Amino acid sequence: MGRNRWNLNKSQRMRLKAFIILLGILLILILLFGKLVVTLVHMWENRHRKLVPYVPQIQQLSNIWIMELQQDGLLVFQDGESRLYPYGMIAVKNRRGQEPSQRAFVPDPAAREQVADLVLTDGRVTGIVPKLNKINGRILSADGEGIEVEGYGKIPLDADYKGYRLYDSLAMCTAGDIFFGYNFTDLCIDRGRVCGILLVKEEAMEYVRVLIKASDYNSTLHAQPVLTCNTGYKVVYGDYNSLQEEHHEPGEEVVIGPESGYFTGQRVWVIPDVLTGKVAIKNCNRNQGTPSYRGQLELFKTDEGIAVVNEVLLEEYLYSVVPSEMPSRYPKEALKAQAICARTYAYGCMVHAGYPKYGAHMDDSTTYQVYNNILEQETTTTAVKETYGQLLYTGDGTLASTYYYSTSCGVGTDANVWKTSAGAKLTYLRAMGLNRTEMNRSIGASGGASEQESLGEKLRDEEAFRAFITSKNPDDFEAGESWYRWTYKVEKLDTERLLDLLKKRYKANPKYVLTMGSKGYASIEPETLDQITDIYVESRGSGGTADEIVIKTKTQQIKVVTGHNIRTVLCDGVSKVVRQDGKTANSSSLLPSSFFVIETIKEGENVVGYTLTGGGFGHGVGMSQNGARQMADNGYNAGQILLFFYDNCEIKSNRE
Repeated sequence: MGRNRWNLNKSQRMRLKAFIILLGILLILILLFGKLVVTLVHMWENRHRKLVPYVPQIQQLSNIWIMELQQDGLLVFQDGESRLYPYGMIAVKNRRGQEPSQRAFVPDPAAREQVADLVLTDGRVTGIVPKLNKINGRILSADGEGIEVEGYGKIPLDADYKGYRLYDSLAMCTAGDIFFGYNFTDLCIDRGRVCGILLVKEEAMEYVRVLIKASDYNSTLHAQPVLTCNTGYKVVYGDYNSLQEEHHEPGEEVVIGPESGYFTGQRVWVIPDVLTGKVAIKNCNRNQGTPSYRGQLELFKTDEGIAVVNEVLLEEYLYSVVPSEMPSRYPKEALKAQAICARTYAYGCMVHAGYPKYGAHMDDSTTYQVYNNILEQETTTTAVKETYGQLLYTGDGTLASTYYYSTSCGVGTDANVWKTSAGAKLTYLRAMGLNRTEMNRSIGASGGASEQESLGEKLRDEEAFRAFITSKNPDDFEAGESWYRWTYKVEKLDTERLLDLLKKRYKANPKYVLTMGSKGYASIEPETLDQITDIYVESRGSGGTADEIVIKTKTQQIKVVTGHNIRTVLCDGVSKVVRQDGKTANSSSLLPSSFFVIETIKEGENVVGYTLTGGGFGHGVGMSQNGARQMADNGYNAGQILLFFYDNCEIKSNRE
């Protein structure tokens, strides 16, 4: 018989078994009690839940574009994206005493392709309020407060308005995308406010709206325009519901000041009796003297002055732009190339207006295109007529950005010169040699790869550019132009003026005037400028244009970025530019170009002056006007000239 492991007798073993059985029963009771507690907790929670009613999540969406009413839900365009919201359940009113019921939400068919407010319950559509009240009329202006519509006046914008472009591909838009002067837009009105903007169509536009600056372009607004006309004319004014007309004889003057009784409405119109009439602004000075304008003038009163907008046929606008931008004595093919560039540029502004608050596409200054500074000329008018409706388009079918400038130094640059995000996308604007050899290659007159296609990159190197700009290439089209090469010598450096210019450029755009600190360059406004020890070009853009310069002093180091800023900062306002023909020219606020090298003049370690050896006149992007002139003289036509300067583009008419 086996021996007991713990040496327990029979009585002890019985007690042990009883203890184990008791322990097991106790454990079972504990488990049962725990289960009971859990059950009671669940019952309490369930009872508590019943006491708290279910609250659905309600969401309201304002001014959404309804695309389609589909069986499985509502297809909408929201924040630039298509979204599908399923239909929810809505309560159905029953007779008294009956249990309430629900049914699936069914949208009103009238909501399709409308702006509407939506109600979502737990992410499902349970309500649609379409905005069916719409108006259409010529849009005259728009700003952050409202949109002015001919015949309706200025209608305030809803704080949560939405804009939708319905033609081409569906996209979001804003009040700034409206086509001013045209009725291509429907406005949805809710409680007297614009809640939706619908760009319905895009058609060929014939009229351009130009903001006419005050005398000598010294102000955007006029104090008190004095107007007359070479034919009979009328002044139209007052509220849209009670417009009044006042007729005047040829040569009779009308003064329209801020306190004038004409401003009983929002605008005043001055309209010649015949289409060939011209309205003159007597107290506005231009190079030609007193300017007069085709089309009609609109006057818009503001707190700062009176805005004057000239609405004129695009082609007639060009009659006064081309001679203001290119000398009328230039050969016909150059003038035709200029006309196409100017038309394309203007049309781009008509699509994206520069002055929406005045309802103007652009102004008449160098900020856009100079307009009516020089009298119309037969040669330039002929160039406009012979290129009627012709625009320059890129390879992907969009309007080209037809930048142009006066004279090259034998090479151009690209649109990155302005440091904008759009610049890198304008690949058809490239740095290349502007010479006869390159022109022949571009039109297929000689085979083989271009030797000049990498010139723009080569000239980023300081020594390569120095060798280029201090020599002349007789093959360059503009080698004989006076601005092809120039020098600019500052005998005495004015540090106070330099500091003032640095401060002004910093305020204009802080990220382009930088000061060296412990962690590198940072956007810090220069407060002082001590003795300068060096000025040099830090980096060059494509084609060799000065992209960054550094001004070193004994205690600081300042970097100036972009060609325009550099041309401003290094211009002392006193020194003369000496052109390659030996003639001098004033340079009061801006150097001729940013294609130059710097040689400092020192006394000991200190810079007391500098000499710039440069070439060209203008920013260097797009078409060189004197290059086009020389090309035309060499027998090239307008199309060949333009397709040389604007790579992979094509000329098409918008009147076909």
